[in-house]
Amino acid sequence: MSQSQPKISLENVHKAFGRKVVLDGLSLDVGVGESVVVIGGSGTGKSVMLKCILGLLHADSGSILVDGEQVIGSNTETRERINHKFGMLFQGGALFDSLPVWENVSFGLLAEKRVNRDEAKELAISKLAQVGLVAEVADLSPSELSGGMQKRVGLARAIAADPEVIFFDEPTTGLDPIMADVINDLIVKTTREVGATALSITHDMASARKIADRVAMLYEGKIIWAGPVADIDHSGNEYVDQFINGRAEGPIQMAVRA
Repeated sequence: MSQSQPKISLENVHKAFGRKVVLDGLSLDVGVGESVVVIGGSGTGKSVMLKCILGLLHADSGSILVDGEQVIGSNTETRERINHKFGMLFQGGALFDSLPVWENVSFGLLAEKRVNRDEAKELAISKLAQVGLVAEVADLSPSELSGGMQKRVGLARAIAADPEVIFFDEPTTGLDPIMADVINDLIVKTTREVGATALSITHDMASARKIADRVAMLYEGKIIWAGPVADIDHSGNEYVDQFINGRAEGPIQMAVRA
């Protein structure tokens, strides 16, 4: 793979559920080592986009390339090999309440028998340290953790296998502003340490400004603007301007009323 080739490339991707069109010609490139944040309101298709890349949903048409390799229509073996490049921090943490923290962190590696239990716990403690958690946390259950600590554990799990790409699904949802900023700083720090490409979805502009190299706005199934995060306040796009400033009045008003 050449450095000029995007790590992830979506071209004219469509996805509908019956008559409801969610993605309507979405195109977006994510460069190697780049952090791209896709912003947009609830229900605009951000999560559907991620699920199509991950293969949890099948796009109806278009192209999704990872390192130049086609995802849409790929066989099971190819899909699994591509997915081994990925890590993900889920919106709600998605931790297993019945498992201690260390098993949550190393769950994927244990499930695939890539490590034994002793190795898994050692690795989990190492990854927890990367996100600022002490070794004693490893034996706790998720229910014993605060929301911020659960996010850290989720991040430790996302980087457990040293992924090439990390997806962040609304990483600061449910956190107070201070803890959200702590998590944003951790996302920047850990992705740089791992050397990963990052693709995030959020409607939290404070988070987007902190973690993004580049921002793209999704509206009505398409990317309507993309550019460096430093340019977002001067995008020249009235939809972007309304969204980032949180104004009720503007071109998105009818969609809000609907």
